[in-house]
Amino acid sequence: MKLIREEIESVEFIVESKGGKKQLYIEGVFLQGNIKNRNGRMYPMETLRREVGRYNENHVQAGRALGELGHPDGPTVNLDRVSHKIVSLRESGSNFIGKAKILNTPMGKIASSLVEEGVKLGVSSRGIGSLKMTKEGINVVGDDFMLATAADIVADPSAPDAFVEGIMEGKDWVWDGGILREKFAEKTYREINTLATQKQLDEKKLDLFNNFLNNL
Repeated sequence: MKLIREEIESVEFIVESKGGKKQLYIEGVFLQGNIKNRNGRMYPMETLRREVGRYNENHVQAGRALGELGHPDGPTVNLDRVSHKIVSLRESGSNFIGKAKILNTPMGKIASSLVEEGVKLGVSSRGIGSLKMTKEGINVVGDDFMLATAADIVADPSAPDAFVEGIMEGKDWVWDGGILREKFAEKTYREINTLATQKQLDEKKLDLFNNFLNNL
């Protein structure tokens, strides 16, 4: 059984108002079946349908379908890094459309601030299962697949650019909420200043962004 993650960038962050109070949500495709994805993997629809049914019953309907900000190392949801709660997950063709509410947690506040500052974010499903390679070179996910979370919030390819620009400009969201965050912002700023060329900076941006998220 391997830890399997799939990123999807085409999600929307929407603001809904209820009783004069604004709430941020993520909405879009969270899972895709019967198609070879960019990681060379394919999820049979029957496997996803069964697992989404279990996930909806045991997690979404029970109000405990949680996701994190960043890329966790294992299948367990870490409560101290939870940023959102998945409120719906439904089948639409070969896709599963999800909606998640951004929570008022430390990681949820960071996700909200990143969105407000124009950083583009996506989602990444996370689960465990076996893989079987076909003769066409496609890794088919086995029917033992178990979904840990339908969506963690992750950076899409343009996010590290906005993040590095934010660090260099001293954006408030970088500093908000604690000494650890400030310490890593300063460390990142020093690292940026040691990179001699734009090419070096471009190559390092994703590492800088991921290191920052992982050390929040």
